[in-house]
Amino acid sequence: MKAILLKSPGHFERIDIDEPAAPGPGEAVVRVHRVGICGTDLSGYLGKMPFFSYPRIPGHELGVEVVAVGSGVTNVKPGDRCAVEPYMNCGTCHACKKGSTNCCANLKVLGVMTDGGLRDRFVLPARKLHVSTKLSFEQLALVETLAIGCHAVNRSALTAGENCLVIGAGPIGLSSIVFAKLTGAKVIVLDVNAQRLAFCKEKMGVDETIVLNDKVVDDLRRVTDGALPDVVIDATGHNGSMSNAFGYIAPTGRLVYVGITTKEVTFIHPIFHRPEGTLLCSRNALPADFTRIIGLIETGKIDTTPWVTHRTKFEDMTEVFESYTKPETGVIKAVVEV
Repeated sequence: MKAILLKSPGHFERIDIDEPAAPGPGEAVVRVHRVGICGTDLSGYLGKMPFFSYPRIPGHELGVEVVAVGSGVTNVKPGDRCAVEPYMNCGTCHACKKGSTNCCANLKVLGVMTDGGLRDRFVLPARKLHVSTKLSFEQLALVETLAIGCHAVNRSALTAGENCLVIGAGPIGLSSIVFAKLTGAKVIVLDVNAQRLAFCKEKMGVDETIVLNDKVVDDLRRVTDGALPDVVIDATGHNGSMSNAFGYIAPTGRLVYVGITTKEVTFIHPIFHRPEGTLLCSRNALPADFTRIIGLIETGKIDTTPWVTHRTKFEDMTEVFESYTKPETGVIKAVVEV
């Protein structure tokens, strides 16, 4: 059976692996149809993702078809099309008992700490499958990306009428924009890439965009009537951006880190103390986020049409993948057709 292995940073290999075993109790065998490429995959390729282990079969944004199920499985059946919740949690640790399965002490994320979906078929717990009778495999592969933004906005407690700044217009920033807009907040996007900001304005319908400059605070005051943003969501994973973000919030504002860096983040304490700021981190997503997102796409409240800018066949992925790390490629979201 074919698979793609990231043997070490920057080094893919096409490999042959064994067929998956028959599903055990509570398990399902799935056939992979589409795999989304996101910042985690790019960071893993570049050796910058702190949770990534090598060698690894990547792929955690998945649109799959159920092939077989084990005993006791009632939520899916062969032939079902599903999005995959790729966070393999233990169910017994403190976080899991609290319902915070995204923060499981023994968490293994598909394609990051355990092998993922860049292969024909594999076995996983059936409870991690979220069915849709309407969505395409490509749409289903976008659900996990959207779930990251959904959870980040939920963490922020953003409400209608507030100002929300999203820093970073990559896929995770875009998913945060989607859910910030759904709250009725005013959405501002900050990025270094004017092309991506144009995409946010034209395709995503954001209220304001700002190209990174040395007068960002002045620009933010201008578009928020002097108040600064009530919520700042940093989706860059860049320690410099994450450090600067402490100075962007309004009084009683909330700063949410959804991007991850391996480097030190620093700030001058009075900058964040003065407005009585709150710092939050957002990790992964929850099962309810997947259910909600599938429903929102099915009912047309989320339009996934603009998202996928690049598609590649499984056989060509290793040759084109490096181009996805380069901003000049213009990639918003790439999808692999398995």
